[in-house]
Amino acid sequence: MTLRLTNTLKRTKEAFVPANPDHVTMYVCGPTVYNFAHIGNARPAVVFDVLYRLLKRRFGRVVYARNFTDVDDKINAAAKETDQPISAITERYIDAYQADMASLGVLTPDLEPRVTDHIDEIIGMVESLIERGHAYAAEGHVLFHVPSFSAYGALSGRNRDEMVSGARVEVAPFKRDPADFVLWKPSTPDLPGWDSPWGRGRPGWHIECSAMIEQHLGNSIDIHGGGQDLIFPHHENEIAQGTCAHDGELYCRHWVHNGFVTVEGRKMSKSLGNVLLVRNLLDEAPGEAIRFALLGAHYRQPLDWSEDGLAQAKRGLDRLYGALRDLGDALDIDCPPDLLDEFVAALEDDLNFPRAIAELFRLAKAARQITDMEDRAAYKAALRDAGSLMGLLQQDPEAWFEQPAVEDEDTARIRRLVEARSVARSAGDYTTADRIREELAAIGVEVQDQADGSAWQRTG
Repeated sequence: MTLRLTNTLKRTKEAFVPANPDHVTMYVCGPTVYNFAHIGNARPAVVFDVLYRLLKRRFGRVVYARNFTDVDDKINAAAKETDQPISAITERYIDAYQADMASLGVLTPDLEPRVTDHIDEIIGMVESLIERGHAYAAEGHVLFHVPSFSAYGALSGRNRDEMVSGARVEVAPFKRDPADFVLWKPSTPDLPGWDSPWGRGRPGWHIECSAMIEQHLGNSIDIHGGGQDLIFPHHENEIAQGTCAHDGELYCRHWVHNGFVTVEGRKMSKSLGNVLLVRNLLDEAPGEAIRFALLGAHYRQPLDWSEDGLAQAKRGLDRLYGALRDLGDALDIDCPPDLLDEFVAALEDDLNFPRAIAELFRLAKAARQITDMEDRAAYKAALRDAGSLMGLLQQDPEAWFEQPAVEDEDTARIRRLVEARSVARSAGDYTTADRIREELAAIGVEVQDQADGSAWQRTG
């Protein structure tokens, strides 16, 4: 079997061939931390978590980085509106994002770089672009000169007029070309800023990811991921910067983008009042059910979120956990590889989640019809291993069915944190597990790990 992914740049599904099979690199654009994560933010986290798990199964070492944008005009506005320091805003929402994603079974990436920790690297890349004739300083700004990069527009496929209007940026009089975009901009005294050769200022959005990639993953990476909304201008601009800063070296081998999330057929927006926060949904359903619902459509296609869809996901997990519960008398053994062939083939065919889920249900149905104890043990292992690749079915079945239907908000928060910690521990993600234990201790909850799962009690 060969892992195949749709490469947005080439507009085709192709075999994934890393530059070095013993050191695969993947970078995914993470959140701008000025608010709680909504279900649209959660989709790429879940999608690329599955890809990360799949890559780790196939290749030697996988280094996965997902950043936090912790300097941004939206963050500045949130700090001003709430009369809080900017750092208080960013720390709060970074912690919240990590907790919410852990509740969805999302593994902690190998690296979680923050923009504010990479200002020197950003300034260095801007200087490199100026030296190579691809950028220029003007009135306290530094701008990338788009006409200097002939391949600009290849990722999005947009023509020049679409690129200028699609960028939604001011066509300032100091620009040499209307399509030029900001690498560095001046900061007023009330805004965060850093000293630079061009005066006190802060980075533009696009340069941040290119500089962090260079610092942690190298000049060229294997996979760059994110939502479709990032194709233009963000990823288009990243390609221009990353390629030109390194004298034409390939910036990324495979570009992978997930589709949008709508709610009951409509785009999420504050004006419609249909922005669904992950932490609110976690009060309505287990994190695993939310994850399962997010995996219900092919990752490149739109996903329409609905209450019925979430309820259906919960019922589906009830069926799968029911099969595991029925296999409780079977021994725990290693999974025979051939039992997973069809399931893995589905995932390796451009992350075909619907086909993989259908195979999960086929395995569960077959398991229920088998009486031979050796075969029962094999199917039990197959369900567990297949579930692990999708971040599912790692709980004890009895614990799954004992979850109360309705909880008070405080208990619900504790329960989902304990659940997220158990999922992290089962995946070997002890960094996340330890962080969640500390978070629970801070709110007066002690966790005890037992042979049949984790128990918790209030200490204060």
